[in-house]
Amino acid sequence: MKLTRKLVLAKAKASDLDSVKKLNCWGCNLTDISIFSQMPNIEVLTLSVNSISSLSPLADCLSLCELYLRRNMIPSLSELSHLRPLTRLRVLWLAENPCCGSDPSQYRLTVLRCLPRLQKLDNQVVTEDEIAMALMEGEEVTTPPGTVQNQLSTNGHPDAETENDPLNYNMEETNKIREELGMKPLSRDKFPSLSSPSTRETRLSIKKTHIVDAVLLLLRDLDEEELLVVHTATQNRLQTYTLDSGDTLHSGDTLHTQKTADIQH
Repeated sequence: MKLTRKLVLAKAKASDLDSVKKLNCWGCNLTDISIFSQMPNIEVLTLSVNSISSLSPLADCLSLCELYLRRNMIPSLSELSHLRPLTRLRVLWLAENPCCGSDPSQYRLTVLRCLPRLQKLDNQVVTEDEIAMALMEGEEVTTPPGTVQNQLSTNGHPDAETENDPLNYNMEETNKIREELGMKPLSRDKFPSLSSPSTRETRLSIKKTHIVDAVLLLLRDLDEEELLVVHTATQNRLQTYTLDSGDTLHSGDTLHTQKTADIQH
């Protein structure tokens, strides 16, 4: 069943789509929700117990704060890529969909890696520890094949690919955290391209970036005493690097002196 303009206005008791802020379509046997591409002001949306398989129409609902999708037909977590632009989304209920798979823990980490701004997932509060773990252990959610091209041809958004690029998203999140901590933002060249060939070096670089994200997130939870412990450990670690560099430099100087002596003799 297709959700029509007439049905939306009747349910919301509204005169136009722009004025609809909340909508409840629980159990309406819906399969087509393309109408939401015309509803940028919707804030709370209940679509549980339907037959929805694609979330692409929700990509333009930039005011959306709460989204309820329990018991639908969403086939893959790649559909979550359409929700990345929704920076106000804080509550998501996605349980009992085919995309949830058989590993609840991995499913949750993957969702939170894709949407780290969530405060509640499947009626459970999201903790900062979970977000930190998700950045390291959650699977990367990629855009469904053909989605970007469809957005370019139907919505006329030339920047759709850039907006949904997980590389840009990670840059934004990391630099926001660094700003809160009084640190300089990282430049784009510090973030390996996720679209480039997956070499061992690339994977290691991506993993290091996610570890940095996790460390920065955890710093916000530490009190003064705990921060001093981290500070001391960091200084000790830096001294190790300094000593290693000094040993290398000293060895180099010794070798240069020996070569000079050999030449003189």
